[in-house]
Amino acid sequence: MELLPLVALLLGVQVAIHDLYARRVSNRGLMLATGLALVALAWQWLIAGRGFPGTHLLGFALGLLSLLPFYAVGWMGAGDVKYFAVLGLLLGAAPLLPIWIIASLLAGAHAMCVIVARRMAPVFSRHALTTGSSGPVTRRLQPVITQWRHARQGRVGIPYAAYLAFASLWWVLQQHVGGAA
Repeated sequence: MELLPLVALLLGVQVAIHDLYARRVSNRGLMLATGLALVALAWQWLIAGRGFPGTHLLGFALGLLSLLPFYAVGWMGAGDVKYFAVLGLLLGAAPLLPIWIIASLLAGAHAMCVIVARRMAPVFSRHALTTGSSGPVTRRLQPVITQWRHARQGRVGIPYAAYLAFASLWWVLQQHVGGAA
């Protein structure tokens, strides 16, 4: 496997874990991946003679510009936008549309689950009140839930970067592992 798809895989795993747990995207990870991508693309262009990396630079610009309006209106975090731009730099412009579609479908399913859970919450609350117990599972999970809430520091919302990561992992594996089999 080539370097840039490998970097996209490693970054995707890190982003998915971090965004699901703390609702954050690490700037350090993004900067490291961007630095590696720029060095690798410069090497390919200047030393290896593989041509100007226009599709990767276009991917960066498209990734940034396509999600920036969602950040501007407050529907998306800056980390989501930066991550999509870095994906464009790593993978080029072509995979951005399928990655965006898959991530948006996953985020939509997540949103539907949140809506259903909020509507069902009163039913579960009434059950807990009438039985006088929150249940053994809830009591055992309480320390984990408390730690999770502390890590998120009040950040809520759908972990869109994680869904971008899942979609990019799928795409890279399809293109570079599945295609080789």
